[in-house]
Amino acid sequence: MPLLVSDYSWTQTESTVYINVPLKGAKAASVDILSTDEYIKVHFPPYLFEAFLFEPVDDDKGSARVGNGVAIISLTKRSNGVWEHLMIQTNDKERKKKIRQAALVKHQKKLSSESEQKAERQRAERKYALETMMKLEKEEKESIQRMKDVERQKTSTELAEWQLRQRQETREELRDDPKPQRTGTTPSDGGRPKAGQRCDRKTEKKPAELPPPRLRGDIQVSFTPRVFPTALRESRVPEEEEWLRKQAAARRAMSADAEELRDLKEDERNPDWLKDRADKCFMAGDYHGAINAYSLAIRLNRRIPALYSNRAACHLKLHNLHKAIEDASQALELLTPAVTANAAARVRASIRRGSAFCQLQLYAEGLQDYQAALKINPHNEALQADAQRIRDIIQGSAASRDTQ
Repeated sequence: MPLLVSDYSWTQTESTVYINVPLKGAKAASVDILSTDEYIKVHFPPYLFEAFLFEPVDDDKGSARVGNGVAIISLTKRSNGVWEHLMIQTNDKERKKKIRQAALVKHQKKLSSESEQKAERQRAERKYALETMMKLEKEEKESIQRMKDVERQKTSTELAEWQLRQRQETREELRDDPKPQRTGTTPSDGGRPKAGQRCDRKTEKKPAELPPPRLRGDIQVSFTPRVFPTALRESRVPEEEEWLRKQAAARRAMSADAEELRDLKEDERNPDWLKDRADKCFMAGDYHGAINAYSLAIRLNRRIPALYSNRAACHLKLHNLHKAIEDASQALELLTPAVTANAAARVRASIRRGSAFCQLQLYAEGLQDYQAALKINPHNEALQADAQRIRDIIQGSAASRDTQ
């Protein structure tokens, strides 16, 4: 059975009641406080404080603070006045049991309501992020369409001007080149010129002859086999082919249920479109919006490593270090087998996980990730400097322990 706390104290004003409960050395994290309008419970094993209040209070306006070895509970009275006692003066265990059970039921409903409100806020935030991305996409499309309209109008105007110039030039040529006239002829002689007369007819221009059409033929096309960047004796053809198969399978994978897809628009069902939107949010500093878009893309396709790696970068910006480690680890797991095609992605994921480890002061684990990145890109001076800085921290910590 728990040990009941009896050395509590309380004070009051016309509108407020203050209760001080000593915690007897218990840590603040281990203190559980339950407060309703008729019942107060402070539980820190093996101790328990219960108060069946003298009169009901306004639970929504109450507050509780834990610190300096004491829990201070502030309660707002529903009606102003001075209480004769803090608790009801009765030994009726059945009545107290009913009050306790009613308080627990009310507390559970309150927690459930808060959970639903939190879930609703998250859905609203996710919806707002998607609407914002859709708005940006619409504005971008409208801007591109306006540019196309301007170019189309400009081209139409230039074409109309060119056609007008062509017609004017044609009319000028016709004025300069009148129809040929016959001289010195009569109808009886068939229009032939008489002897001694010459023909004064201008030579007409013949249209330029078009070249004959090209002869029909077939073009033979041959394909060379895929060339890998490494020498044949050092190449990893099976691993390269396995990586290509995994990439192709990842692009075809779809993880979300049909019911979830029904609520999404056509663009929102495309992980690549969501990744592009998330990248733009990240560049704009909207890390929460980027995480929402990356998370939705992951729900649609859980086999694209870039989604996890980029979400890890967002968590790093928000100092969600454990989540950053989890996402970077998932990205590295998907980036297998290790081939040249995914080397840059493995470097990024290793650095992000190593940075999160170092910010958690887990320098040995962080150094391992930086060394893994250096093994892939050994000539990166920034990586070399960061790895040496981590070694100096580790050696400094070891030296300080030896001195102590």
